[in-house]
Amino acid sequence: MRVVDDVRAFHGKTSNLCLTIGSFDGIHLGHQRIVRHLKDAAKRMDGTAALMTLRPHPRQYFAPNGVPNLLTGDTLKERLLKAMGVDILFVLPFNAATADMDRSVFLEDIVLRRCGARHLIVGHDFAFGKNAGGDHAYLAKRASALGYTVEEVPPLIMQGERISSTLIREALLQGALDQAEKYLGRRYTILGEVARGRGIGRKLGFPTANIRPGPHIIPAHGVYAAEAIVTGRRYMAAVNIGIAPTIRHEDITIEAFLIDFDGDIVGETLELIFYKRLRPEVKFADLDSLVRAINQDVETIRDYFQALGPDKMEPNLPAGV
Repeated sequence: MRVVDDVRAFHGKTSNLCLTIGSFDGIHLGHQRIVRHLKDAAKRMDGTAALMTLRPHPRQYFAPNGVPNLLTGDTLKERLLKAMGVDILFVLPFNAATADMDRSVFLEDIVLRRCGARHLIVGHDFAFGKNAGGDHAYLAKRASALGYTVEEVPPLIMQGERISSTLIREALLQGALDQAEKYLGRRYTILGEVARGRGIGRKLGFPTANIRPGPHIIPAHGVYAAEAIVTGRRYMAAVNIGIAPTIRHEDITIEAFLIDFDGDIVGETLELIFYKRLRPEVKFADLDSLVRAINQDVETIRDYFQALGPDKMEPNLPAGV
């Protein structure tokens, strides 16, 4: 997959380019449905399947001091889209000029002139341009005159629920990993840089990798069974999310104890794939009680992954990839 970091500087030539546009936060089942339509259209036209996304997410631009709570960071988004067969990923930097861009300028200059799109595929809630003035109806109205075609993909409904990034965020905030996984079509994943901690876990016999999750949404406080991937290797992991009340952290932390691992990975990128929430975060009476609980968590996680079997710890990609 070719990644174009700024679509405004793109001067390539593509044949019969099929394009979809959006934030695609989560690459959930609804997004995957759009990508399948995109690939099918490109195949019919013997063309190129391209996707345009915004960076940073508009939520980060309009509320820079807020918590964006994103489901998918840039690295993971690119990996998923490549695995799904997207040929080109266009990135449109989102800034003041982008937010103020008239819908006709976006369509004619960015979509048609820069990308060379001939067929557009959009979701049911797609909007673009200043004050979200453009939508599918606007695209359809101008299609004949500007020489492109457009189709709208309806929302995906599962058991009466419309699949959306908001729905998945709510599930994660409640610790409902099974529900989030059902809507994502894969397990929820966080990537972050390992930061040096206070060394308390090591003193207790459980050295942890502390990560900065960046703009990711953080699941409900508690202890999780997870798979940790670092420097190309996979490990079972016990992950604690919260304020570690027995030790009295002030800020929310994500601490991962990598089972059967010993090494220094500070500064490395750690990927955590969440499988199961074992229990809520608990304040223990003393450190001895905490150590006993961690030992029990580690044994529970060993048993859990042993029951799953080694074939279950595999690339965390959408179904059918």
